[in-house]
Amino acid sequence: MSAVPVVGRRILVTGGAGFLGSHLCETLLSQGHEVLCVDNFFSSTRRNVEHLLDHPRFELMRHDVTFPLFVEVDEIYNLACPASPVHYQHDPVQTTKTSVHGAINMLGLAKRLRARILQASTSEVYGDPEVHPQVESYWGNVNPIGIRSCYDEGKRCAETLFFDYHRQHKLRTKVIRIFNTYGPRMHPNDGRVVSNFVMQALRGEDITLFGDGSQTRSFCYVDDLIRGMVSMMGTADDFTGPVNLGNPGEFTIRELAEQVIALTGAKSKLVFRPLPSDDPRQRRPDISLAREALDWEPHVALTEGLRHTIAYFESILSTGAAPLPARS
Repeated sequence: MSAVPVVGRRILVTGGAGFLGSHLCETLLSQGHEVLCVDNFFSSTRRNVEHLLDHPRFELMRHDVTFPLFVEVDEIYNLACPASPVHYQHDPVQTTKTSVHGAINMLGLAKRLRARILQASTSEVYGDPEVHPQVESYWGNVNPIGIRSCYDEGKRCAETLFFDYHRQHKLRTKVIRIFNTYGPRMHPNDGRVVSNFVMQALRGEDITLFGDGSQTRSFCYVDDLIRGMVSMMGTADDFTGPVNLGNPGEFTIRELAEQVIALTGAKSKLVFRPLPSDDPRQRRPDISLAREALDWEPHVALTEGLRHTIAYFESILSTGAAPLPARS
């Protein structure tokens, strides 16, 4: 069902200066497209796309998607939303607005232009799952009033809007559910487990595990994720998803910490803290649909991906590039 992307389209990427967005912009430019990168830099940085600023087919616009946007494009990738607990819990009301108002504004733009539009949803729509691994047909187990709800329920509502626009307005919509993704350009202080562990190890600090470290996650390297995202946009109009994109390899948090220590050569010890509220115990995608519909599966093993990620954070520390402050 996957199709070869059409060359030479004008493509809007919201959240384009973020971790995933900047890699997506690079990929789209390499395919010959024009890219309009839109970001309000709340949890991202201009540094992520600085190397693209002189590209003749790249344009950067500072804009908050909770406000309408009037541009002319052929396709829209809607990635705008803080994606780590540190950032999305800093201003939970704004997080919900970004997911919901942002989706409404981008869907309205797509409707006016009759443009194809993709929503970057999340595995967090499954909450603390009672089905394992998680399949797209599972409705989830989400706390609607917890401290993570601004993100989890915001993304669930965005999915609802995408499918209603598809049914009501015949809009060409695509929805992907992204599982834990890591790689270069992750925010060093975003509170996510890979960046936390790598930065603590490189600084010679003890590595902090929440809970007993037995909770599991599946880690997808960014290059694999972007390849799946672009493939999804290229599918036939009658295929909307949602589709899980992630690596089905499952690791305990303790196993991840031990790999990071081994790869960095750090002498860090493991220290344990109480598990945060509503933190999922298990997370692993069933990617049968992605394999069938997109001919997609991840190729980068965790050890290889961690080496690239560690090298990126080492370069940040060695050059003294000041990371954005952590939100609190």
